[in-house]
Parts: sequence; structure tokens; C-alpha cells
Amino acid sequence: MANVSIRVDDMVKRQAERICSELGLSLSTATNLFYKKMISYGGIPFELKVDPFYSQENQEHLEHVINNYYNGKSKTVQKDMAELEEMEE
Repeated sequence: MANVSIRVDDMVKRQAERICSELGLSLSTATNLFYKKMISYGGIPFELKVDPFYSQENQEHLEHVINNYYNGKSKTVQKDMAELEEMEE
């Protein structure tokens, strides 16, 4: 049996340990499951994609919206709960 040593952010490790614990698994078992799934799948067993929030186009849009706000070209929308509930109907 081989040993694998990896570096993982402390918070990521804690969150993964919590989820594994809830599933009744150790991190070692979960890692082995990942490797086996990767082998049977023939690659990474989930879709890898860039979060569109961080796309250049969206970042430019956000900067534009923020600049409009700071330059007084747009205003915040303020609604009370009754108005929001009315919009829902």
C-alpha cells in the first residue's frame, strides 16, 4: 500500500473531514474512492469549469455598475417586506 502526502488548506481539510465523518468515512477512504472513480471514469469525475462570476466580461460589468453608483448615475432600490411580498405575487 502506498502513502500519499498532499498539502491542503486547513479550512478545506476540516470541512472535508466533517463531511466524511457525517458519511462515516475517513479522509483516506474518501481519497481512495476519488482515485477509484477517477480510474473508472478515465479522468476527473466531475466537470471542471471557470466560475463565470470571475470572467473578464462580468468583472467589467461589475466595475461599470459600481462606477455608475459612485458617480450618481444609479440608485439603490429600497423595498420593505410588504412590497417584496407584493412583487412575489
